Amino acid sequence: MAKIRAGIIGGAGYTGGEMIRILINHPGVEIAFVHSKSNAGKFLYEVHEDLAGDTDMRFDPEWTPEVDVLFLCVGHGEAKKFVDGHAAGFGNARIIDLSQDFRLHSNGQRPAIHGQPVIYGLPELNRDAIRAATHIANPGCFATTLQLGLLPLGHAGLLGEVHTTGITGSTGAGQGLSPTSHFSWRANNIQAYKTLTHQHLNEVTQSLRQLQPSFGGGEAGGGEAGAPAIHFVPWRGDFTRGIFISSQLTCDLPLADLTLLYADFYKGHPFTVISRSPISLKQVVNTNKCLIQLEKLGSRLVVHSAADNLLKGASGQAVQNMNLLFGLDETAGLHLKANAF
Repeated sequence: MAKIRAGIIGGAGYTGGEMIRILINHPGVEIAFVHSKSNAGKFLYEVHEDLAGDTDMRFDPEWTPEVDVLFLCVGHGEAKKFVDGHAAGFGNARIIDLSQDFRLHSNGQRPAIHGQPVIYGLPELNRDAIRAATHIANPGCFATTLQLGLLPLGHAGLLGEVHTTGITGSTGAGQGLSPTSHFSWRANNIQAYKTLTHQHLNEVTQSLRQLQPSFGGGEAGGGEAGAPAIHFVPWRGDFTRGIFISSQLTCDLPLADLTLLYADFYKGHPFTVISRSPISLKQVVNTNKCLIQLEKLGSRLVVHSAADNLLKGASGQAVQNMNLLFGLDETAGLHLKANAF
């Protein structure tokens, strides 16, 4: 079987770097080009220094639609500009966009790229649709981790008001330097930000309403006034990568039944793991896994979920979606080892 030819637009950032690292070791993929205007002509390892000895490719100032799949590893707003700027289309290339530009429906309609619908690429929710899709909108990192903690409850119609706190590493802010991503600010420091207004709330609510239509009022919008909603307080953490989320809600179902509910929902999904022991960030960093743990006291249920924001929350999930699109083993190229210590 011929290898999939992949192109990467925006290969110099964190998600682009992770995409390169996965694909150069993927048994079914050949990287056709890695595009970057600002680094054109440089060796990939001059920007992503850990790639020294792994590849002699250079960043390409040009790109071509003559590939099987095109990964858009660009900033929010830039993906839509890129698509709109190429009205001639992309030939037979499938597009997997890692920005937020094509995630949200409008008036009940899916977003589209040149008339072709874009499928929201959360495999644990939309795996069959992804397999049949042309283009994919990769979910956000907070959105992925938060949704995976709540989907089984939505499927069972058990979602009520959800209060969520989540903490993320500095790579979630992108590679461009800002005051809150600078080492001297992050070290020995945490901060709440975008309280109750984080942009990922809309896509989370959209997915949960797919399973439980009565869900989704409040800050996230999209539902009837007074409908139960997610109230999300995100935090900036003193570490580089990973997301840890704790969601709290009222639920009368016993813990043993909830554990079975979660295990059954994620049966056959290789990267979402239900743990009966306390989970930690180091278990998932540098992997495409999301770990979930349930705790319960009386009627109060707490769902902990943890994932790597650059892998399951970005590039790893994008490759998982590519595998599904092209009929490959869903786990191909994604057998990655956690940092552990």
